[in-house]
Amino acid sequence: MGDKLRLTVGILGNAASLLLYTAPILTFVRVIKKRSTEEFSCVPYILALTNCYFYTWYGLPIVSDKWENFTVVTINGLGVLLELSFILIYFWFATATGKKKVAILTTSVTLIFVICATISAVVFHEHHYRKILIGSIGLVASVAMYCSPLVVVKQVLQTKSVEFMPFYLSLFSFITSLLWLAYGLLSHDFILASPNLIGCPFGILQLALYFKYRKRVIMEEPQKWDVEKVEEIIIKDQLQVVVTDNSDAKI
Repeated sequence: MGDKLRLTVGILGNAASLLLYTAPILTFVRVIKKRSTEEFSCVPYILALTNCYFYTWYGLPIVSDKWENFTVVTINGLGVLLELSFILIYFWFATATGKKKVAILTTSVTLIFVICATISAVVFHEHHYRKILIGSIGLVASVAMYCSPLVVVKQVLQTKSVEFMPFYLSLFSFITSLLWLAYGLLSHDFILASPNLIGCPFGILQLALYFKYRKRVIMEEPQKWDVEKVEEIIIKDQLQVVVTDNSDAKI
């Protein structure tokens, strides 16, 4: 019964994680349409990539005991592919400064992961110590991922708008952390459970912030064509007045 419940929660956790990792699709559809990253931050996607790197490695038989964490491997392996795709799209449409930032951060976290994975495989010869090393780093990455939407909290508080804080990212982040917390507790795996003890309240905070400011929007600057149209109307009105005055003068 316990194993079946654990497996069920793991499958639900996978489903929630899939929704979390695919939530940015709506954001990137907007980025592609506008051909601009606007005020969106790349940090949440790079942190999510880091989290997926380490937990994919954590779940493999090299670190875990056989395939005891198979569900962890499958969803995080898919997460790596999705996050890399989002980061690539962001890089393509970012400004020169944005491209530099994305390249530095993505390269840095990838190198850190490769170094840690190599150390765990070569230096340590027992699963227990490998899990402690990779799990500890993954714990930090996981907490950072769940907190990453808070990068825009300052902007939300200043503008009183949640336009650039994706709702579904916050929602699925909360649901995912709740399910993986349950999975970690059922598995008696503190490394899997502990980051979600932080992820849950942070998810609630993000949702509370969203619902507080959801009805407020940022006033958009007038577009160029709007300004030109107004000027054209004003000029036409002035010409009409001049013509009317001339007609009255002739009479």
